[in-house]
Amino acid sequence: MNWNTLATASLFAALNVAAFSAHADVKTSTPVAASTAISKPDSLGALKHVNAGLLDVAYAEVGPADGPVVILLHGWPYDIHSYSDVAPLLAAKGYRVLIPYARGYGDTRFLSDKTLRNGQPAALASDVIDFMDALKINKAVLGGYDWGARSADIVAALWPERVEALVAVSGYLIGNQAAGKTPLPPKAELQWWYQFYFATERGEAGYAKNRHDFAKLIWQTASPKWTFDDATFDRSAAALDNPDHVAITVFNYRWRLGMVKG
Repeated sequence: MNWNTLATASLFAALNVAAFSAHADVKTSTPVAASTAISKPDSLGALKHVNAGLLDVAYAEVGPADGPVVILLHGWPYDIHSYSDVAPLLAAKGYRVLIPYARGYGDTRFLSDKTLRNGQPAALASDVIDFMDALKINKAVLGGYDWGARSADIVAALWPERVEALVAVSGYLIGNQAAGKTPLPPKAELQWWYQFYFATERGEAGYAKNRHDFAKLIWQTASPKWTFDDATFDRSAAALDNPDHVAITVFNYRWRLGMVKG
């Protein structure tokens, strides 16, 4: 499954039927200087940074500064380049497109070493609200897939007044620890093998040692018909070198099993 293609189709379908005038809901934010970040978003332009809540958020921005805002949220183990095709198309339609690196990805960093590296879905959703607040955005269209869809869904459920429209490519999912404790049929459990792998110390160590190979395996098994090249993978895999990536990933999946508290 090519998330770029799915995101493009889903976002345009939603935005073509969503009648809204987000201009009135957006306050022009203070320009943020481009970063000399290690990540290179290519078609997405130079990264920007903003302090938002617990994080220094690295993000790409394309489109007019006064356009209706669309915030695109990536999944695991992917990054902002999932939207490298759709973002310029939306920008050409007059949208202001913001694509933040989630906590534990790319050049986004925690502001304090003392902050719990919490990967709970609700924590990532709260990051979206902090990001909007930092940029003085009252309301936005939220689009996401995988982890990004979960974040967008939670924001829509808890802060509906902040969401102009919602495009959740991989479904309307909100994590439930109680449900997560219920065993699934064997074939379904097999699809979540990495969740159980991350539940072990060996799994955490294995992911830390082999995160790029691990991510490539997930790409291949989740999207068997997607013939991505090395350049496409390497561009996104660099985001997984974030020093907090393993901790955030492991926390997320252990939280789903009720092994850690959020």
